[in-house]
Amino acid sequence: MVDEELVAVRTYLTRIDAELARTALEAGGIESMIRSDDAGGLRPHLWMGGIALLVRQEDLERAERLLTEVESAAPGDGDPEAGEPRE
Repeated sequence: MVDEELVAVRTYLTRIDAELARTALEAGGIESMIRSDDAGGLRPHLWMGGIALLVRQEDLERAERLLTEVESAAPGDGDPEAGEPRE
């Protein structure tokens, strides 16, 4: 990813959420990296602007689609298969 234009596909509140999304992109064949201003994870309270998930400009549209699919398929929000009642 050297000398390539990188763009933020999503911004997360926690590094864990960003890492999960990065893993989903990796599984889909999209290279990505995380940018955060938290002293390399040593000072998570410094994140201020969020944790950005970066992809190549040419992968942006595909990454958006993949993350949207993953987010909509995530269990929870009253999903009976996740053991939660619907409201």
